[in-house]
Amino acid sequence: MNAIEEFRQFNRFFTKEIGLLDKHLLASDYTLAEARVLYELANNGEQTAAELGRSLGMDKAHLSRIVARFAKRKLIGVRVSPAHGKHRLIALTPAGKKAFAALDLGSQQQIEGLLAPLAADARTQLVAAMRHIHALLDRSEAERNAVTYRSLRPGDIGWIIHRQMALYHAEYGWDWTYEGLVCDILGKFVAHFDPEREAAWVAEHNGAIAGSIFLVKGDEEGVAKLRLLYVEPSARGLGIGRELVAKCTEEARAKGYRQLKLWTNDVLVSARRIYEAAGFRLINEEKHHSFGHDLIGQTWLLELHQD
Repeated sequence: MNAIEEFRQFNRFFTKEIGLLDKHLLASDYTLAEARVLYELANNGEQTAAELGRSLGMDKAHLSRIVARFAKRKLIGVRVSPAHGKHRLIALTPAGKKAFAALDLGSQQQIEGLLAPLAADARTQLVAAMRHIHALLDRSEAERNAVTYRSLRPGDIGWIIHRQMALYHAEYGWDWTYEGLVCDILGKFVAHFDPEREAAWVAEHNGAIAGSIFLVKGDEEGVAKLRLLYVEPSARGLGIGRELVAKCTEEARAKGYRQLKLWTNDVLVSARRIYEAAGFRLINEEKHHSFGHDLIGQTWLLELHQD
């Protein structure tokens, strides 16, 4: 299947699964569009019909018919805006709030029923997938560009190993021996973690892991290593790589290191540009055969405390 067919198949499955093909929603006498209007008014309060239409992306004539039906059933009240005499403000009446509460409870129970057969891990995967779909399709600039940074949580290490291997295999054809290298690096990081000398950061984009980086003690006194920078393809272009490198660099300087080193490969062009922009300089190159390919390894160095 191509992407369009997959998308349409998922839509058919999901609309049937949650009952959107029924004439009325949740065995009520409200259509899906009417339920969405009730939800918007219940959660965002009094507003004009124009504001409702923009929020819901709903046709003006369709919305007007719904508002008229609600007014007739006394589910909404309409008043003239005290700030703008030509604007009419729409709000739920007590009867409208009661109708929404019944719909909301029904929706809650329906979703609980759908989730009940799933184990905890399956629920976590489902929610993560939904967040990812939302993030990819969301047209809101502020929402799409929202990135936060945090320290490690349980489960992050295994996820980072998995994602790095999956991405480098998909993008560069590297084999499973790269996964062994990442496991070795992070296994040692966990086993010998020194909070006074080491740190790690995870970037999150719309609730999903979007990248990570590690600050690790080096073999030489006063020298730290920057390790395992990666950014998810769906979050590239948001400056996450630059910000992760900046955080690692700032922390290395704060912990008293005089130099920060990193090892990478010449094929990782985007990462190398970030390192160069951050002030790292290339100090060594060496050919090697690793991860199923002939590569050129590179060592980069950043002076943290210059006289």
